[in-house]
Amino acid sequence: MTSYSCCLILLLFTWNTAAYGPNQRAQKKGDIILGGLFPIHFGVAAKDQDLKSRPESVECIRYNFRGFRWLQAMIFAIEEINSSPTLLPNMTLGYRIFDTCNTVSKALEATLSFVAQNKIDSLNLDEFCNCSEHIPSTIAVVGATGSGISTAVANLLGLFYIPQVSYASSSRLLSNKNQFKSFLRTIPNDEHQATAMADIIEYFRWNWVGTIAADDDYGRPGIEKFREEAEERDICIDFSELISQYSDEEEIQQVVEVIQNSTARVIVVFSSGPDLEPLIKEIVRRNITGKIWLASEAWASSSLIAMPEFFRVIGSTIGFALKAGQIPGFREFLQKVHPKKSINNGFAKEFWEETFNCYLPDGSKNSPASTSFHKGHEEGLGSGNGTSAFRPPCTGDENITSVETPYMDYTHLRISYNVYLAVYSIAHALQDIYTCTPGKGLFTNGSCADIKKVEAWQVLKHLRHLNFTNNMGEQVDFDEFGDLVGNYSIINWHLSPEDGSVVFEEVGHYNVYAKKGERLFINENKILWGGFSKEVPFSNCSRDCLPGTRKGIIEGEPTCCFECVDCPDGEYSDETDASACDKCPEDYWSNENHTSCIPKQIEFLAWTEPFGIALTLFAVLGIFLTSFVLGVFTKFRNTPIVKATNRELSYLLLFSLLCCFSSSLFFIGEPQNWTCRLRQPAFGISFVLCISCILVKTNRVLLVFEAKIPTSLHRKWWGLNLQFLLVFLCTFVQIVICVIWLYTAPPSSYRNHELEDEIIFITCHEGSLMALGFLIGYTCLLAAICFFFAFKSRKLPENFNEAKFITFSMLIFFIVWISFIPAYASTYGKFVSAVEVIAILAASFGLLACIFFNKVYIILFKPSRNTIEEVRCSTAAHAFKVAARATLRRSNVSRKRSNSLGGSTGSTPSSSISSKSNHEDPFPLPACAERQRQQQRGCKQKVSFGSGTVTLSLSFEEPQKNAMANRNAKRRNSLEAQNSDDSLMRHRALLPLQ
Repeated sequence: MTSYSCCLILLLFTWNTAAYGPNQRAQKKGDIILGGLFPIHFGVAAKDQDLKSRPESVECIRYNFRGFRWLQAMIFAIEEINSSPTLLPNMTLGYRIFDTCNTVSKALEATLSFVAQNKIDSLNLDEFCNCSEHIPSTIAVVGATGSGISTAVANLLGLFYIPQVSYASSSRLLSNKNQFKSFLRTIPNDEHQATAMADIIEYFRWNWVGTIAADDDYGRPGIEKFREEAEERDICIDFSELISQYSDEEEIQQVVEVIQNSTARVIVVFSSGPDLEPLIKEIVRRNITGKIWLASEAWASSSLIAMPEFFRVIGSTIGFALKAGQIPGFREFLQKVHPKKSINNGFAKEFWEETFNCYLPDGSKNSPASTSFHKGHEEGLGSGNGTSAFRPPCTGDENITSVETPYMDYTHLRISYNVYLAVYSIAHALQDIYTCTPGKGLFTNGSCADIKKVEAWQVLKHLRHLNFTNNMGEQVDFDEFGDLVGNYSIINWHLSPEDGSVVFEEVGHYNVYAKKGERLFINENKILWGGFSKEVPFSNCSRDCLPGTRKGIIEGEPTCCFECVDCPDGEYSDETDASACDKCPEDYWSNENHTSCIPKQIEFLAWTEPFGIALTLFAVLGIFLTSFVLGVFTKFRNTPIVKATNRELSYLLLFSLLCCFSSSLFFIGEPQNWTCRLRQPAFGISFVLCISCILVKTNRVLLVFEAKIPTSLHRKWWGLNLQFLLVFLCTFVQIVICVIWLYTAPPSSYRNHELEDEIIFITCHEGSLMALGFLIGYTCLLAAICFFFAFKSRKLPENFNEAKFITFSMLIFFIVWISFIPAYASTYGKFVSAVEVIAILAASFGLLACIFFNKVYIILFKPSRNTIEEVRCSTAAHAFKVAARATLRRSNVSRKRSNSLGGSTGSTPSSSISSKSNHEDPFPLPACAERQRQQQRGCKQKVSFGSGTVTLSLSFEEPQKNAMANRNAKRRNSLEAQNSDDSLMRHRALLPLQ
C-alpha cells in the first residue's frame, strides 16, 4: 500500500512537471524554496477540447512585460538576501516560479506542484522511493496577481497552511481569515480604494456615475464597497455592468450601448487590464469620447490600456497607483537579463524574442514560446512588434536599453516593490526562526522551530507576528487580517509631447492614516481633462442648484435627479446643490435672493417717522394750549368767571390735562421696560384725576342748588378740603389698580416675530389684559357718573360748571374710548401704540376745548362779560325763574281753592300769570332785562340784593272794586315771595362776591 501511494504521488508530480517544461518555469535550488506565481502572459488561447484525443495543456498568449519584471524583482530580492551577511547567513534561498497566464486554471496547476512536493516530504517516502535530485518543500508562495486567482490559490494552499504573500491581490474578501487562513499581502485592501474613489467623486461634486466591474472576486467586492460609499455621499449610479476578458462580442456590444446612451460622464471601473481591454477596444472603434474614467489600481497603469491609440477615448483617466518604492541596484539587474546568462530563468528566452521580435536560432520552431507567439499574432492578440508572420533570428547581441518596453519602465516601482517586500517579509520570518531563543519562541512551551527542517505552518506563524523595518525605513507588520495598510498615489493620464506615449502624472495622494475628511489631496492645476482641458467636466443628473434654491425630488427619478426649488421666505441656502434650505435665526430674514439672512426690519412708533412726528406735535400742542389756559387762569385768577368756576379745582384739572397730554409721549419711541411699565399707569391716573375733578365740581354745584337753605354745615362739608379729598380718593383707587398690576404682572418690552415674517415689532407686552381692562373700565365708570351729573345739571347757571359743555366733553370721551376698543383689538405692531395715543389726545383735546376754551374766549376777548354784575345777573335770572315757577304753582293752588269756596272770578295777578303761562314762560328774560320791560309797562317787579341776604319784592296794582281779594292776594304773594327768597339765598351762598 505504501509503495502504491508513493507511485501515485510520483505520477501526479511527474504529470505536473511535464505540463511545466523547462521553458515555463524559473527555478533555482536552495536550502529553503520559495514559490512564485506571476502573469507572464495575459491569457490563454481558446481551444475546444472535444476529448477525441488526450487533452493538452492550454497555451498562453500575449506576453506581459510587466509580469516578467515582477518575476525579476523576486529573483533580485532572493539573490540580494543570499548575498547578505546578516540576513539568513549560511542559508540559501531557492525558488520555483510559474506562469499563471492570468487564469485560475494555470495558477492551480502551479499550486498543485507546490502542494504535491510538500505532501511527498510530509510522507517521508525517501526510504521507499529512489528519488534523485530531491527538491525541498515550498515553505511559502509569493503571488498571485489577480484577486480571483489568489482566491483559488489561497483555498488550496490554506488546506496545507502554506503561507501565501500576494503582491497585487487587493480584494477585501481575502481578509476573511476563516476562509483564507494562510493568505497575507503587501498591497492595501480594496476597501480603502473604494472609499477613496467615492471621495474623489465627492471632491469634484459629481453625483451621476456609471460603474463597470470585472466579473471576479476583485471587481465584484470592490464595486460593491464603492456602492456603499456612494450611497452615503448621495452619489447615484446610472448603470452597473460586469465584464470579463472572456466575454463574447455580443455582451461587449451590449455594455458599450449602455455606456453610449448614458448621461453619466464619470465611469468607475474596478477591473484588471486584460478584462477591460476588449471593452476599451470597442469603445475606441465607436469613438465614444467625453467620458471620465476613474480607474482602480489594477488597470490605472496597465500597458494594455494606456496606449496612445486609446488616448482620445480614455485620456481623461484618473486612477489610483500604489505608493512607489525604491529598489537599489534593480535597474542594473533588469539590464543584465540575457537568455544565455539567465540559466535559471526559463522565461528569459521568450522575453528576448518578444522584446526584439525575433527568435533564437537554437529554439525549435515548434517550441512553446515560438508557438505561443505565432498563434497570438495570427489571431491579432500578440503583443509583439512584428509585422510579419515570421520573425528573424536573434543575434544575441541586441541591446536591451535600445527598446522601450514596460519591462524597462522602472521609474515608478509599485507592484515590483510589493514583490520585493513580500520576499523580504518571508526572509525576515525565517530570520526570526533562525535567531529564535528556546523558551522565547512562538510555539508550545516557548519552543522554537528548526530552521533546517522548517515547515510551512511554522513560517506562517512567524509571518503573523512579523515586525521589521524595510529598506525605506518604514515599519512592516501584518494586521490581524494579514493586510498591510498603505497609501495611494492619484495619477492622471497625460500624453507625452516628446514621443506621444502615455505618461502617468501624479496629481495627488490618499492617506489612509489621516482623519476622515483630510485623507484626500488633489492638485487640480496638474490635471488635464482629455489631455488638454483644465475645466472640470460636469457629471450630474441635474444642473447645480444655485444658492438660494434647494434640490427638489422628482417622482420616479433617483435622488440625484432633481429640480431646483426656490427657498421659502425666512430660509436661505448659501451653497450650490443644497439638499435643504436653512432657517434664518430668529432676528433675521432671508434676502430677496434667499442666499443669506439679513437683520429683520425693526418697527415701533419712532420719533423720527412722519406718524410719530405728527403725534408728538399734537401732544406738544396740547401741552402748550393747556399751559396757555393755565397761564390765563393764573393771571386772571381774581376775575369773577375764574372764581365762579372754582379756580382751585380748575388748576388741578388743568394739571391733570397736562399729565394726560404728557402721558401720550410715553407711547412714542422704542419701548423699553421702564416706559412700558410707566405709560399705562400714567395715562390711567392722569385721566382719572381729570374726570374726578370734573365729577366733584359738577356734583357739588348740583347738590347745593337742589338743597334747601345752605347752612354752615353745607359750607363746611363742601369746602375745598372735602373736594380735594374726594378727588384723591377717586384717584387713589386707580393708583391701587396700577400698583397691583405692576406687582403681579408688570408690562415689559416684547419683540414680536409672529405678526409679520420680515418685521420685528417692538411692542409692550401689557402683562395682564384684565388689569388694563380694569384701568380703562374704572376711568369710563367715573366718566359715566360725571356724564350723569352733568346731564342732570344742564339747566344750572352756565357760569358755574358749564353743564352742557361738560356733557359734550363726556360724549366725546365715550365716543373716543368706545371706538378705541375695537381699534385696539384689530391693530397690531406699532399701530397699537398709535391708536392709544390718538385716543388719549382726542379725549384730552375734547375736555380742554369743551371746558376751558369758552371761558378763555370771554376772559381775553369779551372782558365786558367777565364782571360781577354779569355773574349775579345770570344767577338772579336763574333764581327768578325758580321763584316764578314756585309762585305760579301757589297761584294755581289758591285760585282753585277760591273758586271752590266763593266762585269769585276777579282778576288776580296769579290768573294773569297763569293765563300767560299757558303760552310762554312768564320770565323768559334775565332779571335786568325783565326789570326794564316791567318799568315800561308800569308794573313794579324788583329784585334787590342786600349785603347778607337776597330779597325779592313783587308789587301789583289791583282794581279798587275788589279790595278784599287784593289783600288776600298780597298775603299769598308774600308767602310765595318768602319761598322765592329761600331759593335765592341758596344761590347767594355760592356766589363768591368778596
